[in-house]
Amino acid sequence: MKKSCPCGSRETFDACCKPYLDGTRRVDTPEQLVRSRYTAYALGGYGDFLLRTWFPVTAKGLTAAELSIATQHWTGLEIRGSGVDGNAGWVEFCATYGSAAGVSSSLHEKSVFSRVAGSWLYIGGEVLTS
Repeated sequence: MKKSCPCGSRETFDACCKPYLDGTRRVDTPEQLVRSRYTAYALGGYGDFLLRTWFPVTAKGLTAAELSIATQHWTGLEIRGSGVDGNAGWVEFCATYGSAAGVSSSLHEKSVFSRVAGSWLYIGGEVLTS
């Protein structure tokens, strides 16, 4: 049986986020970028992708090695809205994660993106209260 994609798309990982993470397909929308970045964090080991899709000025000296370490146990992603206006885009999402003690928490964020030379890049986000 094929593995489901962690981003919650209901597609297989191979058909959904894997081509973005491997660099064999270009991300076409900010929502695809959120889904693929979530998957990179959930799986770990994809720091190169995370750094490649982060607007360089806002990456603040992060390295691919440190971004490759899965520091949370991500358990779900819900996209609450998204939009594009030319080369600017946004996505509001809620991502849930669990602690080693079994406590569930969430990150509710409205992320902003910019398309530079045809590629969507994560600029940053505002953490929202649910």
